[in-house]
Amino acid sequence: MTAVALAMFTLISTSFSHMEIMSSRLTCDGQDISPALSWSGIPEGTKSLALIVDDPDAPDPAAPKMTWVHWVLYNISPDTTELVEGVADKDLPAGTLHGLNDWKSLGYGGPCPPIGTHRYFHKLYALDTVLPDLNHPTKAKLEEAMQGHIIGQAELIGRYHRSR
Repeated sequence: MTAVALAMFTLISTSFSHMEIMSSRLTCDGQDISPALSWSGIPEGTKSLALIVDDPDAPDPAAPKMTWVHWVLYNISPDTTELVEGVADKDLPAGTLHGLNDWKSLGYGGPCPPIGTHRYFHKLYALDTVLPDLNHPTKAKLEEAMQGHIIGQAELIGRYHRSR
C-alpha cells in the first residue's frame, strides 16, 4: 500500500505568526501597511484566489456586535504565491480587483481596535472560476459571488491590542 501525500492549502506570514500579536507597523498605531502573506498547496482546478481580512470582535471582544472588514481582494492569479508586506496597488498581481473595506475605501486598513485584544482573520479562498468585475464589492457581495465556487480555504489569524 502506497501513501500519497496531498499538498495542504496553507497561508502564512513573515509579518506575524498564527494566533500571535501583530506588529504595530501593520496597524493604525504604526505604518498601517498590509502584512506579508504567502501560500502554498492551492487546490487543483483553482482559477483565481480571493482574500478577505476581517475582525469578528468589533467593537469589544467581550461583547462583539459586528465583523469589521479590513481588506478585500479577488481575482488574484493562481500563479501568485505571495503578497509582500506593504504591497502597493501597482504591485498587486495583474487582474487583481479590490473590494470595499468597512472604511468604505479600497485597499488595506490595519487593526485599530477601540478596546481589548481583537483577532484578525486572513482568509484566502481558492475558486474554480475567475469572477466578473463586481465593481468594488463589499465582503457580503463577494461572498455571494463566490458561493458554489470555493474549492479550498486557508486561514491565518493575528491578534492586536492597542497600548495607548
